[in-house]
Amino acid sequence: MAATGPSLFVASTLVTSMAGNSGRNRCLSSFRAMAVSADQKSSPATVSTRSTENGRWLEEKNRKGRKEEEELTSNIYSNPQEITDEKGKTLREYFQECKDLMIQSKAGPPRWFTPLECGSHAPDSPLLLFLPGIDGMGLGLFKHHHKLGKIFEIWCLHIPVSDKTSFTDLVKLVERTVRSEYKRSPDRPIYIVGESLGACIALDVAARNPDVDLVLILANPATSFSRSQLQSLIPVLQVMPDQLSLYLPYMLNLVSGDPLRMAFENVAKGLMPHQIVGELTQDLVAMSSYLSVLADMLPRETLLWKLQMLKSASSSANSHLHAVKNQALLLCSGKDQLFPSEEEAQRLYHMLPKCEKRVFEESGHFLFLEDGFDLVTAIKGASFYRHGKYLDYVSDYIPPTPYEFKKIYESNGWVLAVTSPVMLSTLEDGKVVRGLAGIPSEGPVLYVGYHMLLGFELAPLVLQFLMERNILLRGIAHPMMFTRAKEGRMLDLGSFDTYRLMGAVPVSGSNFYKLLSSKSHALLYPGGVREALHRKGEEYKLFWPEQSEFVRMASRFGAKIVPFGVVGEDDVGELVFDYNDQMQIPSLRTFIKELTEEVVHLRIDASGEVSNQDVYLPGVVPKLPGRFYYYFGKPIETKERKEELRNRERAHEVYLHVKTEVEKCIAYLKEKREEDPYRNLMTRLVYQAMHGFKAPVPTFEL
Repeated sequence: MAATGPSLFVASTLVTSMAGNSGRNRCLSSFRAMAVSADQKSSPATVSTRSTENGRWLEEKNRKGRKEEEELTSNIYSNPQEITDEKGKTLREYFQECKDLMIQSKAGPPRWFTPLECGSHAPDSPLLLFLPGIDGMGLGLFKHHHKLGKIFEIWCLHIPVSDKTSFTDLVKLVERTVRSEYKRSPDRPIYIVGESLGACIALDVAARNPDVDLVLILANPATSFSRSQLQSLIPVLQVMPDQLSLYLPYMLNLVSGDPLRMAFENVAKGLMPHQIVGELTQDLVAMSSYLSVLADMLPRETLLWKLQMLKSASSSANSHLHAVKNQALLLCSGKDQLFPSEEEAQRLYHMLPKCEKRVFEESGHFLFLEDGFDLVTAIKGASFYRHGKYLDYVSDYIPPTPYEFKKIYESNGWVLAVTSPVMLSTLEDGKVVRGLAGIPSEGPVLYVGYHMLLGFELAPLVLQFLMERNILLRGIAHPMMFTRAKEGRMLDLGSFDTYRLMGAVPVSGSNFYKLLSSKSHALLYPGGVREALHRKGEEYKLFWPEQSEFVRMASRFGAKIVPFGVVGEDDVGELVFDYNDQMQIPSLRTFIKELTEEVVHLRIDASGEVSNQDVYLPGVVPKLPGRFYYYFGKPIETKERKEELRNRERAHEVYLHVKTEVEKCIAYLKEKREEDPYRNLMTRLVYQAMHGFKAPVPTFEL
């Protein structure tokens, strides 16, 4: 069922010690070695110690940790305002780690290491290889180690400052690791996260190993080096004395954050570095003692070598793009000062067959070091996390963290503020109560209801369930939110990341089966696109298929079916330019046809109005917002009727009963809202001004 609009929910549920050249293990404060040089043919797996005792200890540690975490966070979603922000590591800490790593490893060869904080993953977690950019430190995911370490086994590639391993040899090194790990776990995907130079290595490795299940996550790839301003540095550095530091502005851009990005932009305008220092924020001044670390990371000779390597890396990766058939996620920055990353991402998006892209308009080149970027959230939102060869939307799903939920809540806070949702539920004895006390606690539960225009009801519904009852509704959604038949006029798939983050799954019999078998709380809209994109005068009218689609499956698992209705769309907007109006205009008729052809078609064998799954953009005139009302009817039991409901006729009777109950819920709400003295936004604002804006607004008497 599909939708568009400003809300993140608007597109409805269309619905490791390091080893030196001698091979002697050394222990760092923050790193674990699994070292392998470019000269060696063994993988990290063969040189790292994986004792059974350590494995059991780690597994027990994880089990206890998960149990404690569940106990501590059982009600964490109840008050989003009180959820604390995630404390990410600072750039000061990043510089210190880089300094420590350089002290421990002053010379080659390149080697893998695992940060100690990445050791809490489950035994079956996929492997993630991080390939660094021009700095070569391997600490580019520094801010993400803790979260990534919970869901991945992480190996980071470190290229010592004075190392002169060629691009070709780096590709071979990574390839040997990939082949070794693929042989060890052929059913486990291998993730390769590469930034700039690392992205080029990842593309070459993927092109050379089409039989290996690689998932590529590429941040600002250096495949656009030929169009980068960095090219002009090569001849300058070739004649520059070591005493000069004219390349310092470029080094400054290695650090992320607005103050440093502004400083770099000032340099580009012709200001001298010493003029900029006085304009930097206090944070930058505090980090000034670490600028020497930057100089140590990229001395003139190393920088020249790395730039020449970027040139050959870009050329090689571009020549092999045609052979890359892997699943790939492009992460590009809108304010990348080093590469034309946004433009390059669009080019790669059209060249790579299994590619998705996400654009971060306010970010600079070193995206992973930016405070506002979360790699785990990006991976989850794009549905790129899986344990096996194919993505399982149910078993591979990772619920939102409290902080992720807080950000989603804040982005949709205006929806809750202007609609002041009223939620009613029905207890087992038939009594209607305010709130969600009548909602079953244990699954499987199937919520079946009416889909508002553009899915306006979704944000308050899903958020309230999680806050009040700690229940995550898994929406059964239209495939357009997950895949696109072709690129065209539809919203970019990134527009639906919040849906996927909150647990939406594409509609299919197998996904429906998995949800119920895992005792989930599933949300289903039988009316689909036709109901969510209805016409004038069709508010609160159900467009359900003639035949039962869900009763027999629900009864197979003894799921409770909760019918519900929702009203209020006519109080927030008026549909003035609908499907029928637009089909009268040739250009718009063509537009609707093209739009519909871009998405996966459902119910092609259905008859009647529900078979009309055309996708269009309705014209809606906003009103002074009224209020949303939700009413959940008495749960319908199927557990004791499994045998009975195998019969199609009996199942159809229950199907019609559920539909009738949904209609009754809608009728009840339409009648009762007339008695609500706070139905209008202005009266609610007056009440909140007198009682506090966090005070719940009363409604009609039950």
